[in-house]
Amino acid sequence: MKKSWRDRLAGYPHLPSVKEIPAPMRKRHGEGTIATPSPREVEEAMRGVPEGRLATVLGIGEDIAVRHHATIGCTVTTAIFAHMVAHATEEAQERTPYWRTLKIGGELNPKYPGGIEAQMARLEAEGHTVVQRGKRYFVEDFAKKPSGTR
Repeated sequence: MKKSWRDRLAGYPHLPSVKEIPAPMRKRHGEGTIATPSPREVEEAMRGVPEGRLATVLGIGEDIAVRHHATIGCTVTTAIFAHMVAHATEEAQERTPYWRTLKIGGELNPKYPGGIEAQMARLEAEGHTVVQRGKRYFVEDFAKKPSGTR
């Protein structure tokens, strides 16, 4: 039997965690610590983005790092959990506005439920302008609409 998205999110009882930045990452990020969020932290951050505002996985990761007194936040894990939260929200018909959480640079996430088209429709319904650059889609002037989670 296939696990629900909510059950998948519950499968990380060891998180959040703060550890030393792994050696392969030190060249880019330097010495310090990395905060890996729990799915609940990512969901709470996504749920807190009000209409008219936007967040990015990078911004959520940075906010989580600050909360845990870490040097950096793990944006890869944050992005994975954002994807899972989006699907859990649709599956259970919950009210987390996942479409307001963008990829780095304000890019729409094709892995969210319904793909680019569904996210674009929801964002445009809230007054945002989506522009295409090559094969990718971005919210125009997304940096001017932060929620506090960049």
